[in-house]
Amino acid sequence: MTTTMPNSGVIARWQALPLYTRIVIALVLGAMVGFLLGSQAAVLAVPGKLVLRLLGALAPALILAAIVHTFMTTQLGGPLAVRLPKLLLLNTLVAIMVGLIVANVIQPGKGAGITPPSSPHSETTQTTNPLTLFLENVPKSLLGPLGDDGKVIGVIFVAVAFGMALRKERERPLGTVGHLVELFLELLIKILHWIIALVPFAVFGIVASIVGTEGFAPFKALGIFVLSVLLALAIQTGYYLLRIRFGSWVRPGELLRGGRDALVMAFSTASSTAMMPVTYAALKDRVGLRKQSASMGALVGANFNNDGTALYEAMAALFIAQMIGMYLSFQQQMIVVLTSIIASVGAAGIPEAGLVTMTMVFTAVGLPVEYIPVLLTVDWFLDRCRTAINVMGDMNVSCLLDGKYKEEA
Repeated sequence: MTTTMPNSGVIARWQALPLYTRIVIALVLGAMVGFLLGSQAAVLAVPGKLVLRLLGALAPALILAAIVHTFMTTQLGGPLAVRLPKLLLLNTLVAIMVGLIVANVIQPGKGAGITPPSSPHSETTQTTNPLTLFLENVPKSLLGPLGDDGKVIGVIFVAVAFGMALRKERERPLGTVGHLVELFLELLIKILHWIIALVPFAVFGIVASIVGTEGFAPFKALGIFVLSVLLALAIQTGYYLLRIRFGSWVRPGELLRGGRDALVMAFSTASSTAMMPVTYAALKDRVGLRKQSASMGALVGANFNNDGTALYEAMAALFIAQMIGMYLSFQQQMIVVLTSIIASVGAAGIPEAGLVTMTMVFTAVGLPVEYIPVLLTVDWFLDRCRTAINVMGDMNVSCLLDGKYKEEA
């Protein structure tokens, strides 16, 4: 009767660990296994590709539901609502351009020595591998199996996923369209949690495969990438403070002192959504902004304003392209800009939003998503840094909306 307790205990303790801890453990184990097995570790990449295929299939529907839900539930009104979209768009554009410029100048992925992925033609010669056949039947898009691709297994994947997610929602009343959208988003997030639980195993497999076939050179480039991202985030912070200095009555030092609790908590929690009430309170009570300005930037803007995430994803796309020797033209980099802007809208409420939206950015320019786990080895740290920048962006918008003159009580 007690034979299953040890296994369930181990699984429970593993799931209780923070995701970044599980990823670091997977990184270390993957590097050790890859070093020991050498080129034979290449086969371990297949399970990792499966996890990323599932994530890529979920991402478009999840972003769609998140954007629809954000626009349906966000309260926009008053004269400040006219200025808000312009400020948000400008901040995001600046952030992405800063990321692209830094990545193009420093080129952190150059010389990493990763062999470019094999051509589609070469993959067809391996279709006798059962794992490869299974992977090819996993849908690339959530709604793809419902079209004319004829892959019944894909339909089964979608049906089982939604059937399991809906088990506890059978008796839930749906009175409005908003309830339906909210249910759809909750189901997708529930499925996302299941996939995220598998991410450390994807990291293990991909890291083992890369170390076994390419050595440790790709991971040396990660150090330069981390420093490049931190530099770009610092430049973006300087842009925020300059805008506040010349476009608002708030002095940059006053903002940093008044909002330091929100910034520190943003770094520690890595959650923009959790920080919305904290940021609002800091801006209204400590900095002294008007209630409407604080709420528009911290509560409304936070749903649309993810500058740090957009900057990071633009740099990540260029970094991976440089690692595998793939040249991204100016047009492709502009597609990265556009996709990053669209994907960042409403992403604040999605768990591990950077991981979800990154798959869309990579797919938009034809980058292989199987290299995303390489980024996940440092993402747990950079996620906290870019979340702090997201919150700083919200503060920037609130200060600019409050104007150059302080309203006297």
